[in-house]
Amino acid sequence: MTDKAPRGLAFLLAAMTAIAPFSIDTYLPAFPEMGTSLGATPIEVQQTLAIYMAAFAFMMLWHGALADALGRKRVLLVAFAIYVAASLVCVFAASIEVLWFGRMLQGMSAGAGMVLSRAIIRDLLEGPAAQRMIAHTGMIFAIAPAIAPVIGGWIHAFFGWHAIFIFLACYGVALFAAVHFLLPETLPPERRQSLHPGPLARAYFEVFTHPPFLALALTVALSFNGFFIYVVSAPKFLLEHVGVSERGFLWLFGPAMLGLMGGNWLSAHLAGQVSSRRTIGLGFAIMIAAAIVNLALNLWLPPTLPWAVLPQAVYLFGVAVAMPVLTLRILDLFPDRRGLISSCQGATQTGMNAITAAVLAPMFWDTTLSLATSMVLFLAVGLAAFSFRRFGGNGSRGRRQAGSG
Repeated sequence: MTDKAPRGLAFLLAAMTAIAPFSIDTYLPAFPEMGTSLGATPIEVQQTLAIYMAAFAFMMLWHGALADALGRKRVLLVAFAIYVAASLVCVFAASIEVLWFGRMLQGMSAGAGMVLSRAIIRDLLEGPAAQRMIAHTGMIFAIAPAIAPVIGGWIHAFFGWHAIFIFLACYGVALFAAVHFLLPETLPPERRQSLHPGPLARAYFEVFTHPPFLALALTVALSFNGFFIYVVSAPKFLLEHVGVSERGFLWLFGPAMLGLMGGNWLSAHLAGQVSSRRTIGLGFAIMIAAAIVNLALNLWLPPTLPWAVLPQAVYLFGVAVAMPVLTLRILDLFPDRRGLISSCQGATQTGMNAITAAVLAPMFWDTTLSLATSMVLFLAVGLAAFSFRRFGGNGSRGRRQAGSG
């Protein structure tokens, strides 16, 4: 454990994490041509995204446990090798069914970087240094969702949809090489855990029944979903309510990217100077202010730019201020199972995102006022979850090995 990170680690970890949004957003501009080329319906092409997300969510639970047993580096290398092979399957797909298979393999492998980057940071660093590294990684990662569809659009325009998956394969090769040559193994053999079904099942059970974990994981997931509901409601919100064109989605995602980068920058700046408790309090205070202003604007004013989108960016700024500290608190609940607990946190977030997209967003997206109300509700429930974080003890269970015995 050290207080100084290897040079370039933040960029590598951010690139590992960003492979997930690149896998989702880069090929979206090519949907119509893919359907024509493969003789597939729009719904069948859309299923390539649904299959990817289902595989991603399923494997999110397992990457960390595998890395706790086999080491971080080995799991990452296997995951990126599978990702490269999956991307090449997509390149040479002659039918929609083969493309579905390639996308399933991409989803199964793409989440490893997201899960293990958190565990690697905590393996190497502690205290303010770990908070800064998580924040710096978040700052770099914030760029990915904004530039991925732009890159995909340019590649598609000049080279066709197959070239997008060639680009993703090259991305995977670059990550494989970077991990192989630059990333040290951060989990020594003496700290590794068994993959035996009995201890592993007990470890999962202990994490998912540990009140402090549930409270903190739900705090993160619910708070973020106060913004995420706008993401999945973007067509309704921007096109119908705000009245922008189909090329105007940057009105939501541009300020959001700046808010995410700015919040992570502030969190990194506060590390070691302001207590983690005050940093979390500041993040929540910003979220509360943004949610209240958003509700007031939608009560009193019609949805016009830029006021319709600025509160969401400020809200995400607050989320990004608190997120690094909350993430560290989650990882420290079970020091011997940081990979597994990172998987469990990711699965909780992914599950909440899925519920929001499939069930909650359609309930709230009919008006901008109801969307603003949903932000307040998500934040209120997230704050309630945070208030119960001490329920069940001070987390001492996490100081021993989860699933031991």
